[in-house]
Amino acid sequence: MNVVYAASLVISAACLVLLDVRFSLVLRRRPVAGAAALAIGLLFFIAWDAVGIGLGVFRHVDSDWATGLLLAPEFPVEELLFLIFLSYLTLILLSGWQRRRERETPR
Repeated sequence: MNVVYAASLVISAACLVLLDVRFSLVLRRRPVAGAAALAIGLLFFIAWDAVGIGLGVFRHVDSDWATGLLLAPEFPVEELLFLIFLSYLTLILLSGWQRRRERETPR
């Protein structure tokens, strides 16, 4: 069992947390709204994956970089970690972009 990919996703997500804490972008700025947005995005992508798996579009292929642990048929643990990372990254980027626009807009 190799944990390289899973560990890289966890480390990358931890870096996002550091950015969030430092610049108060998502969870530190509005924790309830941020957690709700993160959960909604995560549920959307899990449903998306479930439909893709059901249609045979998405398939799990063994990799030397992955753990091989499946949360459901064709749904590896790394996919869940990636979806968390993707949703959180999107929220941070949108929040940072919004904050930048607010600073640049004259009042």
